[in-house]
Amino acid sequence: MIPQKTHLIIITLLIALVPLAGCNHTNLGTGTTPQERVGLDGEYDQSGLAKRVVQGFREDSNLAGIQTVYVAQSGSTIVLKGTAPNAEVLNQMVSVAQTVEGVSQVETSQVTVRP
Repeated sequence: MIPQKTHLIIITLLIALVPLAGCNHTNLGTGTTPQERVGLDGEYDQSGLAKRVVQGFREDSNLAGIQTVYVAQSGSTIVLKGTAPNAEVLNQMVSVAQTVEGVSQVETSQVTVRP
């Protein structure tokens, strides 16, 4: 048989955990997912911002075929990596990325531009 004090402790712990159960990766339980964590379908996604930027590239006819530049994210910063065919394409990628909601900046220091 479990002593009565143990029951009280278990119930108290369960009550303390209930408010956390509804948070599910949101801003302090407010029910709003940070923009950099919103996925393609509005779901929570750890790399949601990067995926939405890639989607923006695919929707742009000038960028859809570029397969040598990769997209990563660090918080709300988009990090482009790889090789761009020319500076014009890289600039266009930056412009498209900056239009995606939640992007605070675009880093291109890891991109090599072909001569």
